[in-house]
Order: sequence, then C-alpha cells, then structure tokens
Amino acid sequence: MAVASEAPFHVLAVDDSLIDRKLIERLLKTSSFQVTTVESGSKALEFLGLREDLERPSSATSCQHEIEVNLVITDYCMPEMSGYDLLKKIKESSAFKDIPVVIMSSENVPSRINRCLEEGAEEFLLKPVKLSDMNKLRPHMLKGKSKEDQQRSNNNNNIDFSTINSGSRNNKRKANEEGLSPERTRPRFSNNTTNSLTVL
Repeated sequence: MAVASEAPFHVLAVDDSLIDRKLIERLLKTSSFQVTTVESGSKALEFLGLREDLERPSSATSCQHEIEVNLVITDYCMPEMSGYDLLKKIKESSAFKDIPVVIMSSENVPSRINRCLEEGAEEFLLKPVKLSDMNKLRPHMLKGKSKEDQQRSNNNNNIDFSTINSGSRNNKRKANEEGLSPERTRPRFSNNTTNSLTVL
C-alpha cells in the first residue's frame, strides 16, 4: 500500500517511430513509471512549455508546476530536431536543465555517444531497449529529484534565515530604544545618602 501512495516518476518518451514509442511506453509502464509519449523533439519542447519560452518566459514555469517531468528519454535520429538538439535545448533552459535526459539509438557510434554525454546526457541506450535498461533510469531520476528538493530546501532556508535575522535585529533595536540607559543601570548615591551613612 505504501508504494501506491507514492507518486510514480513521470517519463517523457520521444521517438518518431510509432513501434519504438509503443515499446518504450510498455517497458516504462511495466517498470511502474508514468509515461507521456510524443513523436518529435518540437512536440517534447511544446509539452515542457519550452517553445513559448522564447516569446513568454513565464509560460515555461507555469507549465512546469502543472506537469512534473522526472526524466526525458529520446531517440537520437529524428527528422527536424535530433535527440542531441533536444538535449541541448533542455540543458539550456533554466527551468528544466536539471531534468535527466537519456538518449537512445540503434547505431553504436562512439563519437555520437561521447558528444551526447558531454552535452549532459545521463545515459546512452542502444536499441532495441530492454526491460533491464529501465533499471538504469531510476537512479538518474532520484538524483534529479534530490537536486530539486535541495534547491527547494535552500530557498526555504534563505527565507527562514532572513526572517530570523531581521527578528533578532528588531529585538536589539527595541532593547536599545527601551533599553537601559547608563543612568538607569548604575545606582546613584547622592551626597546626602553617603553623608547619612557616614553619620550612622
């Protein structure tokens, strides 16, 4: 029951081949991931809200709050926009740069693999993708999640510290204003009192 209460990781799968899309969707769902599939890099950017990002920067952030994507898995060879180009667009975006991106390809080209990994891809999978490959995805998603959580907690801590600091400053100021002036802190003895003590 505890597993069901946890929100599943959401994967955006991008492939221009319908057969490959269906295969990756089935593998991801079998591995208990929530899946959204799109047929092109431009559709993926649209889904993430990055296409409008150029015209209206606020749209990407509003879309991000509505649909949280924990990982993007994309084919390398696609018309119009390759998986490499999609990877670059995601990594250039301030809102989505921490989302792990995994590239898939049926061609084992070392220079291509290295280029993708250097650009920030977490993993490069060779097609046909197998169920065992799905196990490699979860650690990347957890790493992405912990980065997000860390940023959130940093933001919260900053807010807390600023209120605490301003609160302590206010307390010091109050103490100084109401505060005990030298006249109130030091007991004063007039000549009369000292004389009367001497007489006694």
